[in-house]
Parts: sequence; structure tokens; C-alpha cells
Amino acid sequence: MAPVPEDDAARLVGDGDREAAVRRLQEAYAEGAVPHEEMDDRLQKALTARTRGDLAGALASLPEPGPETAATLGGAAGRIRRRGAWRVPRTLTVESAFARVDLDLSRAVIGHREIDIVLKLGTGTAKITVPRGAVVDMEGLSAGWKAPRVRAPRGGAEGDGPVIRISGAMGFGRLTVRHARR
Repeated sequence: MAPVPEDDAARLVGDGDREAAVRRLQEAYAEGAVPHEEMDDRLQKALTARTRGDLAGALASLPEPGPETAATLGGAAGRIRRRGAWRVPRTLTVESAFARVDLDLSRAVIGHREIDIVLKLGTGTAKITVPRGAVVDMEGLSAGWKAPRVRAPRGGAEGDGPVIRISGAMGFGRLTVRHARR
């Protein structure tokens, strides 16, 4: 774990922070990163921590956590947008009744060979830009109004990137999937 800045070390922590630290310790123990002899002491420190500095002591020398495995993006209306260098979880669920969705995975940090995107959309358009070389599978997608469009990559670069499975249901709207140009 990265050192905690001095001004942040004195901040008080709540039960949620302590529970997250215990989960992280349990995962590290299961992976063999924490020896059995240290586990009880680290758990005791995490459960009795009052400040961020106390928690940092319990989590010292642990490897950084891996990429998330699941996340949900949602909103009732408006726009749901992700672009740039964002971390893509193994399973991403996008839920909205009335929204325009724009997911750009072309520069995203993808830590998995396969990505599942589950769409639960009522009305609105969705655009997903996938990395060059990505394989797109939309077998599990149910579109109520217009069929999804997939724009093939230029130069036939499909096949050497991650597998992106898009499933779920769309009501009134259209999904457009395209491969990044570079």
C-alpha cells in the first residue's frame, strides 16, 4: 500500500473502511501474501484502527489490489460517459431508463482478456468504442426497436485484442459499436 500523506493519516476511519481493510487482508492471506503468523496481528490492527494511519500500518507491504471484477454505471436520465484512461472491470453493467450512453474503451486500462458489458437500457442511444483488435460478441443482446450496428475495423485488425461480450436488453434506441481507429 502507498504511504498515507501526513495530513491524511490523522483522518478518522469508519466501519466501512475497517471492513474493506479486513477484506483486503483476507484476500492477501488467501493469495499467500500475508504469512499465517502475521495475520492475527494485522486483523487486530485493522479492526481497532481509528485513523487512516492506523489502517495503513495494518495494510503495509501488501501488493496493490487487482482490477475490479464488477461495476455498475447508472442514471435515470442524461448521459453516461466513460472515456480516457479508466479501468474497465471484468463485468460492467450499464442501467438507465432515459440516457445516452458513450463508452470509449480505446484508451481504457483493460486488465482482463474477456469483458462482459450488460446493457439495461430503456430509451436512448448507446455507442461503444472498442480497442483495435477486439472481438465483439453481441449474441446475448436483445434490441427492441433497432438492430445494433457494428462497424468493422479498418484493415482487418479484429482478433488479437480482448473479447468483449455485450448482452442485456435495449428498449427504444440503437447500439453502435465501432473499433478505434488507432
